[in-house]
Amino acid sequence: MPFSMPDRSPELTRLIARLSAALGVRAEVDAPLGPLTTYRVGGRAAVLVHVDDDVTAACLAESLAEFLADAAGPVPMLVVGKGSNLLVTDAGFAGVVVQLGGEFGASTVDGHEVGAGGAAAMPVVARLTARAGLTGFEWAVGVPGSIGGGVRMNAGGHGSDIAASLVGVRVLDLHTGEDGVVPASALALAYRSSNLPSHHVVLRARIELTPGDPVASELTIVEIVKWRREHQPGGQNAGSVFTNPDERSAGWLIDRAGMKGFRIGSAEVSDKHANFIQADVGGRADDIFSVMTAIQHRVFETSGVWLHPETRLVGFPSVVPPDAAFPAAHGPASDERNADLGSGSM
Repeated sequence: MPFSMPDRSPELTRLIARLSAALGVRAEVDAPLGPLTTYRVGGRAAVLVHVDDDVTAACLAESLAEFLADAAGPVPMLVVGKGSNLLVTDAGFAGVVVQLGGEFGASTVDGHEVGAGGAAAMPVVARLTARAGLTGFEWAVGVPGSIGGGVRMNAGGHGSDIAASLVGVRVLDLHTGEDGVVPASALALAYRSSNLPSHHVVLRARIELTPGDPVASELTIVEIVKWRREHQPGGQNAGSVFTNPDERSAGWLIDRAGMKGFRIGSAEVSDKHANFIQADVGGRADDIFSVMTAIQHRVFETSGVWLHPETRLVGFPSVVPPDAAFPAAHGPASDERNADLGSGSM
């Protein structure tokens, strides 16, 4: 199906012209976002900026800061990593989308410390550290997201998360143009969350690990990859859709509600793992959102639990529980009956 085109305000049109003049081919107008996500569905961005080095990052920040200083209102911004935890409405995104690449995809090891670019793939960093004789990051081999996205949502799985080893990050503020280092202690890292706003870009992360046995680490990685292939589906999906309620698994609750195989249009709840939604080739993002909403209401009816999205939703309306008085507690599940603890992608 053709991509939708987001509506553009005159102010956004002026900003696009400014970015195109300053960044040249790095600023792509009316760019399709679906191919940048693992769902491979969704509309277009008004402008997509490819940032592959410090010079481009500084130029982008300067252009945005100068424009926003005179702008009448805020300009929507979205930072995209590997797109493995993202769903953008079919109507598209009427704003600036930033995606890191180039030198921000590189990582280095220095003793017990790892310097990982914001665009570095978490599985690649996991294997790099294992080969270097460091342990503590093997779990990340099963998270198909970027380091920057992993920090933003405190990605985790298999008993660990980013917070366990993160020392600090270098962050670029797209509103002010400021570029500085933020310690991990200031990020309010919690279960699948942090306090990083949408206009902050994680350029690099500093991770500290402990000495280990490369052979043992490689065996752990092999087991994690095997486990995920056995328990989780492939194809067009974005990993676990909902966070785990306290002491319960979201997948188990969805399965208990009889939702496996439930379909709306081009989207279907996986028969292999109930907390995964599969998208058809050429499908619609709005169908996925409709399935998510149906799951939330059915699980609430059958279990009295309101599930909260782990997937980052862009351009969709908020969905509130039928009973507003119901507590919104959620956290890591103690029950792995449906393999939710292995999730956490972005």
